[in-house]
Amino acid sequence: MRDWITTPLTPRLLRGALDLERTAHGLLPHRLPAWARAQNTDPGLAMAEDQPSGVRLVLRTRATAVELDVLPTKREYAGAPPRPDGVYDLLVDGRLTDRASVKGGNILTIDMTAGTAEIKPGPPGTVRFDGLPAAEKDVEIWLPHNETTELVALRTDAPVEPVPDRGRPVWLHHGSSISHGSDAASPTTTWPAHAASLAGVDLINLGFGGNALLDPFTARTMRDTPADLISVKIGINLVNTDLMRLRAFAPAVHGFLDTIREGHPTAPLLVVSPTYCRIHEDTPGPSAPDFSGISEGRIRFLAAGDPAERASGKLTLNVIRDELARIVRQRSADDPNLHHLDGRELYSETDYAELPLPDELHPDAATHLRIGERFAELAFTKTRLNPAR
Repeated sequence: MRDWITTPLTPRLLRGALDLERTAHGLLPHRLPAWARAQNTDPGLAMAEDQPSGVRLVLRTRATAVELDVLPTKREYAGAPPRPDGVYDLLVDGRLTDRASVKGGNILTIDMTAGTAEIKPGPPGTVRFDGLPAAEKDVEIWLPHNETTELVALRTDAPVEPVPDRGRPVWLHHGSSISHGSDAASPTTTWPAHAASLAGVDLINLGFGGNALLDPFTARTMRDTPADLISVKIGINLVNTDLMRLRAFAPAVHGFLDTIREGHPTAPLLVVSPTYCRIHEDTPGPSAPDFSGISEGRIRFLAAGDPAERASGKLTLNVIRDELARIVRQRSADDPNLHHLDGRELYSETDYAELPLPDELHPDAATHLRIGERFAELAFTKTRLNPAR
């Protein structure tokens, strides 16, 4: 019979989370601190920030088996087939070694037409990885990027300790559902996680589905989070929520960047404009869902705005790209560590012809990998986010 060692779950064993909330079951990782969550009134952001995209357990151990008890909260959509279970990725010394999922957990049923949500409590489950090499090694368990996950207990068949600092630069990134992970295959194959792996940096991912909206509390969170390299991807959510007009947009971007610079005055800071999205290139939001295929698990989005409304200041992706390029040009005269990347260098109209967005907003798994590879090359290899530059 295997002798298990239960190790308390502490912040020293977790990376990518900015806060740990003690719950009735264990610990709930958050990607916004408690003070920022208290300023938020949007249930969509509340759900997005406690989905642990980029959050992972990082252990140094000789263990050959690891068990993690978790209580997931899984999303279902009324009228749609069940969604796949969230994926846990196991890395050993930086290499993807295994994947697993957990059955059970709470079920959050969302009715998108009625705008309601109902939660049904469920039991915890266990994710188990076995057959690991017995030598001393770094073990990482990346939590599902799109499934709220309470951590209940950690067991191993040998002692564990925190991984020492390897001296890797910390990359802090903020963006939309595309940065959150949308339809990536697993937590290490979201485009930010893939780019971080290729570049050899430690990721803190503040990609929030539907909520890259220039919120001041997000800027203050970034200001207060230690980081060597910073990027912000701005645009698509401002269009598809139809949140603001051009008059408000430019000052809001300046304010967001000013706040980040209060805590990181000289860190390389990259402003990334939107990737290609056919429906909103020149047509304002809001985005409107088409539920006609929901019984087959398909939702498509349409642009509900009128291109003529650009004259009154409504935002489109091209308007935002032009304005972000102008803002960075203006600011970089006094801030040589501020850089700009046109998002179409990551995913363009040509890419759309080859790898279309299945719902017209979100990239699929293959596209996440392509975006990650391009970002690693353009933002890291070509020195925009090179801390030694």
